[in-house]
Amino acid sequence: MGELSHLDDSGNARMVDVGAKEVTHRRAVARSVVRLSRETADAVRHGDAPKGDVLGTARLAGIQAAKRTSELIPLCHPLALTFVDVTAEVGEDRVTLRAEARTSAQTGVEMEAMTAAAVAALTIYDMVKGIERGVSIESVELLEKTGGKGDWRRP
Repeated sequence: MGELSHLDDSGNARMVDVGAKEVTHRRAVARSVVRLSRETADAVRHGDAPKGDVLGTARLAGIQAAKRTSELIPLCHPLALTFVDVTAEVGEDRVTLRAEARTSAQTGVEMEAMTAAAVAALTIYDMVKGIERGVSIESVELLEKTGGKGDWRRP
């Protein structure tokens, strides 16, 4: 596995120096899944939730979260994002969120995409908890990344 790049010679956590890395176009896509009842899914789908537009609010929260990832995750580099979007698909008993982040930089945008997906899911939970307490966030996962040392896609 090699040397851990987030540890200094004394074993302390540190931010990786990416100064010598090439600037490349980078993209990452993440997904989160929120499980809820059919009744709650219908309320989300039709905009009938007591707190208002669940999907629009979750989308904006995810975009904002991606922009602030380095403030939330201690060793992440601040990145100038060139694009962030969050989309939602409401199924019978779930909302599937997809977050995409892009930049041209010396390090990737995986954490920004996953943070966007996670915060969008948390926002859905917050907006529907008044009508259903049993909502759960089932997953937050990276689906694909491009740029840097190579491309990766979840099998």
